[in-house]
Amino acid sequence: MDDRTANLVAALVVALSDELESGSNQVAGQSAVGAAALATLLSAPGARVEALSRVLGLTGSGTVRLVDRLVAAELVERRRDTSDQRGVLLWLTDQGRTAATDVVTRRREVVARVLAPLSGAQRAVVAEAVEPVLAQLVKDRSRADRVCRFCDYSVCPPADCPVERSVP
Repeated sequence: MDDRTANLVAALVVALSDELESGSNQVAGQSAVGAAALATLLSAPGARVEALSRVLGLTGSGTVRLVDRLVAAELVERRRDTSDQRGVLLWLTDQGRTAATDVVTRRREVVARVLAPLSGAQRAVVAEAVEPVLAQLVKDRSRADRVCRFCDYSVCPPADCPVERSVP
């Protein structure tokens, strides 16, 4: 790859990341990591704090503080794990489910707006090029979950997901 292409791809990644973070923050009223937590719990209701920590790349104590903020905002609730009385499971409240759905929807809208200048054929080429790149970035289950933390599983089910298919 030539230096200019690398520079263009890096600039696109930064700009798209900024747009996605701004869009997520606007709809959820949360930081990027808070929005990611909501989106994660939408696709994995009843997750344990440890699992959320792994997906978000936070320490256990950092995740507990995040969950405390989401609980205080009435977006998430803690429930006792009936199979392990010491365990706590995280569930979205109705308000949290709405916010999480908005985060995922906004993400799709941002990407659609960014890719709008491309023709349908060009968008197909982008999708074809992105799939092997995503697959190459995934080394294990933890990384796969982190890559897909904002994903809308209704449009990219695990059987069709290049990230899921690449998990060793």
